[in-house]
Amino acid sequence: MNERPGFWISLFPLGFLILTLSISGFLFGGGIAEGPAQILLFTAGAISAGISRLRGISWVRIEETVLDSLRNVLQPILILLLIGALIGVWIRSGIVPALIVWGLELLKPEIFLPSALILSSVVSLATGSSWSTAGTIGVALIGVGAGLGKPLGMVAGAVVSGAYFGDKLSPFSETTNLASSITGVSLLSHIRNMARTTLPAFGLCLVVFGFLGWGGSSGETDTATGPVIQALRSEFRISWILLFPPLLTFFLIYLRISAIPSIFIGIVSGGFCFVLTQSDLYSDSLNFKEVSAILFKNLISAASEGTKVKTGHPVVDGLLSRGGMSSMLSTVWLIISAMFYAGTMEGGGMTQVLADKVLNWAKARGSLFTATIFTCVGTNLFCADQYLAIVVPGKMFKEAYSKRGLDPRNLSRCLEDSGTMTSALVPWNSCGSFMATALGVPTLVYLPYAFLNLLSPLFSLITGWTGWGLAGKETDPKKDPSKSSF
Repeated sequence: MNERPGFWISLFPLGFLILTLSISGFLFGGGIAEGPAQILLFTAGAISAGISRLRGISWVRIEETVLDSLRNVLQPILILLLIGALIGVWIRSGIVPALIVWGLELLKPEIFLPSALILSSVVSLATGSSWSTAGTIGVALIGVGAGLGKPLGMVAGAVVSGAYFGDKLSPFSETTNLASSITGVSLLSHIRNMARTTLPAFGLCLVVFGFLGWGGSSGETDTATGPVIQALRSEFRISWILLFPPLLTFFLIYLRISAIPSIFIGIVSGGFCFVLTQSDLYSDSLNFKEVSAILFKNLISAASEGTKVKTGHPVVDGLLSRGGMSSMLSTVWLIISAMFYAGTMEGGGMTQVLADKVLNWAKARGSLFTATIFTCVGTNLFCADQYLAIVVPGKMFKEAYSKRGLDPRNLSRCLEDSGTMTSALVPWNSCGSFMATALGVPTLVYLPYAFLNLLSPLFSLITGWTGWGLAGKETDPKKDPSKSSF
């Protein structure tokens, strides 16, 4: 009894997941990704696997599909753990505190939010990595924003918007390369076409963040930032040497060195900076052996468990008491749970049944764009992985775009506008959970301010229904069924 499952049977595990996640979101709020979402994903996966077994599908086949799904996320899991260690070491070594101090001294409060957007965009364009951007310069910008008295949701929204601007448009980005390859579009052509929707959305973001950030006097700012700077300088030795690890890490990623060795080198160089700049904090009345033991213990603790800072200033202590590989374990748990659910759905043939139902509805150009975008968003919501949100809809809709005479660049742009950009807006998605953990701001708190991520799918919808910014030439209007969408 291995024939394709029915639509309603295939919909049942998904419906259960939607209902229970909605209830949990109401009950747990921003804490949904700390355990409730994982339990529900495993439960929905178990329901899916049980239905498949009743239909005669062997557990071996289901298990193989689950393991294949897990193999796809092993690299992101390793990167997650290393970035956790990087944050812990860079805080303990004084790198993040130094960036916060310099930011507080240089950045004016009225231009801080647009500045945070631009800085994050530049770094992510150079590195092609939203995760590396958020885990490094993003952490520092959160500290600066807190010192300037800015709402952390707004600051995190600016960082996330900027981080995903580069993740979307950088030729070094994995998602950019994935979307272009899955649709058969050249990389540069794909990037140029994405600029049609991304640049107007980015310009609108700059205006909005400029409006939100305006206000406050320099006297009020000095009063707020002075104690923060004093607390940081009393706890850490601030030196220009501390710029070396971030610059080295960004340069290695820019050279397209793999993220794992690049981040590891960033951790090691941060450790050296800790020894060079912070060791004198432990030297009073201690011999060399004792100081060495303390430095080693502090570094290992920072990389594994994060940094615990006690300056007496609540803002500083809250911002810098974080990091470590252990801080990423709930996100790793979330990714594994999501892949278990996605694997059982695919192994039982339910994912394809749901996909075919969507394709049957998308007859016209506008509805085809709408179906693509909502499928990408839905994949982010219920498979919790941005790579799946590009690959699955890309395979689903490639032939449909070709039949309707639409250039494949339209599909590749839709995949990025919705699959890449909305991944950071879902608390239980690997990207949303990472951003919340790295920045220390819950996903649902920064979501209303992640304007670029929210606007990108909207701009794609406008393109599909109006034809504005459409790539390539369509077929003869008299023969083109897409004209029925108007």
